[in-house]
Amino acid sequence: MSIIRITKEFSFEASHLLEGYDGACSQIHGHSYRLFVTVKGIPNPDPADPKYGMVMDFGALKKIVRSLIVDKYDHSLVVRRTPENSAFLETLKGRFDRIIETDYQPTCENMLPRFASVIASALPAGVSLVSMRLHETATSFAEYFAEDNL
Repeated sequence: MSIIRITKEFSFEASHLLEGYDGACSQIHGHSYRLFVTVKGIPNPDPADPKYGMVMDFGALKKIVRSLIVDKYDHSLVVRRTPENSAFLETLKGRFDRIIETDYQPTCENMLPRFASVIASALPAGVSLVSMRLHETATSFAEYFAEDNL
């Protein structure tokens, strides 16, 4: 059988700020993120199985990515914890539920490896993560390829 890749697109709204950045992105601002997740595997060869011919059910991939990424990040504020913004973060967390505190600068480039780690570990046997593309805007995105990160 052939190895086939399938891709599912997701979207979520989130805001962030880039602590210490020397431009406009140092301010709280939001994005309409689009995340493309590509996995690969051999389509199910069993004609008696309801998943016959599928690498994996798109619904199963949707459930994984929604629960681990979309539901967590949608309508959240993502902020890197630094000594300069510790008090700010504590104030926000005292008032709002959807604050994601990170140990990294919340750029697309830094978010993708974290997303890859949790998604890859949740995939069913025989299916592996190939790549992800995260659009921050309609014309700006970062890409992650598993083969580059072995």
